[in-house]
Amino acid sequence: MATLIDPEVERNEILRHYRRLLRTAKPYLHGNDAKLIKKAFNTSLEAHKNMRRKSGEPYILHPLAVAQIAVEEIGLGTTSIVSALLHDVVEDTPMEISDVEREFGPKVARIIDGLTKISGVFDYGTSEQAENFRKMLLTLSEDVRVILIKLADRLHNMRTLESMPRHKQLKIASETIYLYAPLAHRLGLYAIKTELEDLYLKYTDTEVYNDLVAKVRQSRSARNRFIKEFVTPIDEELKAQGFDFEIKGRPKSIYSILRKMRKQNVTFDEVYDLFAIRVILDVPQEQEKAACWQVYSIVTDFYQPNPDRLRDWVSTPKANGYESLHTTVMSRTGQWVEVQIRSKRMDDIAEKGYAAHWKYKDTGTIQPESTLEAWIAKVREMLETNNSSALEFMDEFRQNLFVKEVYAFTPKGKLVILPDKATALDFAFDIHSQIGLQCLGAKVNQKLQPLSYQLRNGDQVEILTSHKQRPTEEWLQYVITSKARSKIKEYLRDDKRAKAEDGRYLVEKRLELLGVENSQENLNRLLAHFNLYNAQDFFYRLAIGQLDGREIKVELFDPTIESPQLPSSLAPRSFDQEVQKIRGVNANMLVIGEHTDKFDYHIAPCCNPIPGDDVFGFETETEGIIIHRTSCPQAVKLMSNYGSRIVRAKWTDQLELAFLAGIRIKGSDRVGLVNDVTRIISNSLKVNMRSITIDSNDGMFEGQIMVFVNDTDHLHKMIQRLSKVNGVLLVERFAT
Repeated sequence: MATLIDPEVERNEILRHYRRLLRTAKPYLHGNDAKLIKKAFNTSLEAHKNMRRKSGEPYILHPLAVAQIAVEEIGLGTTSIVSALLHDVVEDTPMEISDVEREFGPKVARIIDGLTKISGVFDYGTSEQAENFRKMLLTLSEDVRVILIKLADRLHNMRTLESMPRHKQLKIASETIYLYAPLAHRLGLYAIKTELEDLYLKYTDTEVYNDLVAKVRQSRSARNRFIKEFVTPIDEELKAQGFDFEIKGRPKSIYSILRKMRKQNVTFDEVYDLFAIRVILDVPQEQEKAACWQVYSIVTDFYQPNPDRLRDWVSTPKANGYESLHTTVMSRTGQWVEVQIRSKRMDDIAEKGYAAHWKYKDTGTIQPESTLEAWIAKVREMLETNNSSALEFMDEFRQNLFVKEVYAFTPKGKLVILPDKATALDFAFDIHSQIGLQCLGAKVNQKLQPLSYQLRNGDQVEILTSHKQRPTEEWLQYVITSKARSKIKEYLRDDKRAKAEDGRYLVEKRLELLGVENSQENLNRLLAHFNLYNAQDFFYRLAIGQLDGREIKVELFDPTIESPQLPSSLAPRSFDQEVQKIRGVNANMLVIGEHTDKFDYHIAPCCNPIPGDDVFGFETETEGIIIHRTSCPQAVKLMSNYGSRIVRAKWTDQLELAFLAGIRIKGSDRVGLVNDVTRIISNSLKVNMRSITIDSNDGMFEGQIMVFVNDTDHLHKMIQRLSKVNGVLLVERFAT
């Protein structure tokens, strides 16, 4: 039975949200702003009047919530509120961009155009999401508010993801962790980044998420007691010295706790910095730096600091504008505690990111050439110079989001900020593309270093060039910045095209000499003879001498001999073949989607899903459907870039089939241990083992075992039994 909707109750609910928005925005409003917001609200209300969200609520509540996030959590003003209220009208209703421009002006129209997805058909092999993202970034170079509103939109979608079907949840959550969380990080929106990461975990690994939430909740009272005792002496001393300040205890996010547990291979109880203490000072900007170091001195008078854990982003802010002084100190109970020291202005920028930069810039107290604006200038340059596919571009862009920075200097002392692990060659391209393309090597701190030298903080770098130097494919392994990669790829593409033209000319001359017609059929005969399927590749290899043109002989073109088949560009599916060869497995054991039709499908070799795993199908052009685990390293990328090709997948109950799975095992070495392990696998569980490798070192061993199992239950039983073997400390599954 459908739920009865009371229009009056709904109208009051909508008005309640609208009034709350106006109350929050009041400090930001000037002149006619309130009227403009009201007009945008009424326009959006009318445009979306017959629409509902998946949860059943009126659609207008979504733009209202996005506007609320934009003003309350990011700190944006009237233009952004209006744009947020109207962000879906062009995409979802008959309203056009020209209508928006006429009613609300060119600024709002440009932002909404940047937020409106590209309509039209995409070629197979390109990604609609990637194209949309690229379009959004093109507007970023004009107006960063496009990205900020998009982040507010994504945050609200993630907060209300419960009402979406499972496959949509996975797609949206994956897209979020792949692009939007790193982007929020890069724009300095830490609170939003953290919430997006936690929500991603909540929907993709619900069990782990709930478990960690419960553990954090259980430890809350003990943690609060500890924080109170820890800050008491600091609090008293700061008051005695006359500081105007606030101290907060900030718990670590669920996602970052899990990442730390996995990275360091520790349990929840062993994650020592589950929280950070933040000291926020209210001081004039010119006194900030001195005040932060003064507080550092007070903290370290009471607690012993770890010298390796001092991070000074007060003297040199991060590229996203983040400023703070971090130190890790030893508490009296033997726990390490991170203490973050910053001013109120710095805290504002840390929480509100780019929007706060604007606020401080309007009052003239922030340099217009901030590191964040330098980064936006780089994005602009990347968009202008990049002629690769949208997917390739998005990959490049992502690599530049979640990275630490390294600070190096030119011979004249100019500071160059590059991503961590950047090389001398990246440095060369950062200075100028032409210098990069002609780079021979570098003098780092007066010593000669190769192109691949990884920069360290404080390095002084002089680039050595030569007019004869030319980039090679190998250079792509030496660089990590997108500018360097795109310039090298562009050069190699142009170079390959030119050489391929030379090769084409050689073939034409050779055919002329032999008296053979230069036709497509004859070209196909040549490609088949040289076992190649791409004409440009053939011409290129011929030009650089990899193929011998003298092999082109008149008998290859004999019309009485049937034209040979061109080779396929697709590599054989070695994993499937391997399993079939060993176990005689046929490939039809999955039910895909809602119907029980059976599809041509293949198991993904990157994550080897087995029955019981949470899986999804991915439609390919040529290989049918490929089945991945939802936790596969590739899953996030596939769901983000090709959401429309994701297919719901579930297992049938055919347990007689066997699947390859990998087990990692660690422990203390002893005589007979391998024998015990293999006996459990072979005898007690009737499992066939494909391979086992064990390395022993200093009394410890580490091994990898490849086994065939029926499903996850079968695998878990075996892991439990192996973990009980004397000397075994860790048994876990790994993606093979």
